[in-house]
Amino acid sequence: MTSPKFQPPGVKQLRDVAARLGFNLREEAARSLLSYTRGFSDAYAWLDSQVDELPPIKYPKRNHRRPSPEENPHGAWYLLTEIQGSGSGPLRGRRVALKDNIFIANVPLMNGAGFLEGTIPEFDATVVTRLLDAGADIRGKAVCEFLCVSGGSATASTGIVRNPFNPEFSAGGSSSGSAALVASGAVDMSLGCDQAGSIRIPSSWCGVYGLKPTHGLVPYTGILGMDSTLDYVGPITANVADNALLLEVLAGPDGLDGRQRNVRVQRYTHALGKDIAALRIGVLKEGFGQAGSEADVDECVRAAATRLAELGAVVQEVSVPLHGPGVAIWSGVISDGLRDTLHRNGQAGNTDGVYSQAIHRAMDGWEKHLGDFPANAQLFVLLGEYLEQYRGRYYAKARNLVRRLRRAYDATLEQNDLLLMPTTVQKAMRNPATQAELTAEEMMHGAFNTISNTCQFDVTGHPALSIPCGVRGGLPVGMMLVGRHFEETLIYRAAHALEQSGDWRKW
Repeated sequence: MTSPKFQPPGVKQLRDVAARLGFNLREEAARSLLSYTRGFSDAYAWLDSQVDELPPIKYPKRNHRRPSPEENPHGAWYLLTEIQGSGSGPLRGRRVALKDNIFIANVPLMNGAGFLEGTIPEFDATVVTRLLDAGADIRGKAVCEFLCVSGGSATASTGIVRNPFNPEFSAGGSSSGSAALVASGAVDMSLGCDQAGSIRIPSSWCGVYGLKPTHGLVPYTGILGMDSTLDYVGPITANVADNALLLEVLAGPDGLDGRQRNVRVQRYTHALGKDIAALRIGVLKEGFGQAGSEADVDECVRAAATRLAELGAVVQEVSVPLHGPGVAIWSGVISDGLRDTLHRNGQAGNTDGVYSQAIHRAMDGWEKHLGDFPANAQLFVLLGEYLEQYRGRYYAKARNLVRRLRRAYDATLEQNDLLLMPTTVQKAMRNPATQAELTAEEMMHGAFNTISNTCQFDVTGHPALSIPCGVRGGLPVGMMLVGRHFEETLIYRAAHALEQSGDWRKW
């Protein structure tokens, strides 16, 4: 399917547009204005005639297929692939899965939404090329939640993703399949994406390690997003060493992504094995004891903080009163941001980058499918449309307050090397037996009750790693470490020391 060619407006079309804006454009005035549009019409005609400049497909040999039920016991695979790259490098032979909002050229993408079934990206995401350059074996696309707007794992059009730790429970989302595949051992590592906590939430609930890097550290080129100020892609792994190694492969500018500014890359694996004597860790008071907090989660995370102190870290309680209201700041960004991205047919705006015509065509007319959206996604869309009457006022207000929130964390991080808190204040929720039994209340819980400690760092850009730190009630508990911008090495240093101190499943 090709995109429609530009058709210049006539007098009636121009007057109709004016009327929608509340302006009575007279016919004579419309004719006068149209006489000046020839240059624009010629420009759009020229643009229609040109072939898009897209990144080359470096490793074109690839195939894909749907998994059988036996190959997909947790519902975590969307597609299985066989894609091999250089044959050498730091990831040689390592099995990797990619969240299904990441472009793999000539391999279908669905982004969790049935109406996008059959969409074929025309180029590889930068992270795909970097994985293949490093010798990785890309085994497939991992299921993600419907348009990536849920922290649960029951909204994808392909069905429920079940937690390998206990299949009766949620894997978390929206990178549900990415975390579940690592937790089950189906792959060695995976990539997730994060706009509110979508790497860290499923990592917390599945008992794996998931990093949301500093904003811009890893290029987002060739990935469906929500708002360019909130878009992150990062590693999900079964251990700290793999997480640091994968970040080394992924990090750094690609010269294409406008989200990347003043990027500082380090050798993250060099942080492994170093002691944490005198490392200052602030236990964030506001991260605990929230209205939705479970007492055993708080207790487990505090016990892990004590363990870090026993390993030599200087651990003390700190307070950032703006942490709670930070959720409101994120809310002001995401609602307008997601609406604007949808109105551009899933493409980011106002930033340098590479844009997919295939995605634009596939998303065209998305409004016609709104009745098929899960309730949480409907709410995001309808609220965004309602907010349009305020003409971006709340987006602007929130973006202005982001600087205040960032300063609040930065001030605390001047006195502390890291901040510590629960990743999710609750353990994994129980999944329905079937999608047909999924209630709107359960969808809303998955969308909103999971992000009270995570979404703030999406707007401020700080790196944050979810670390499994114990089991309570038969389910994993995740602890989150947050660091200064581009100082992921300190996070890995503390996380590795904690990991090496014992088996978290017995804590």
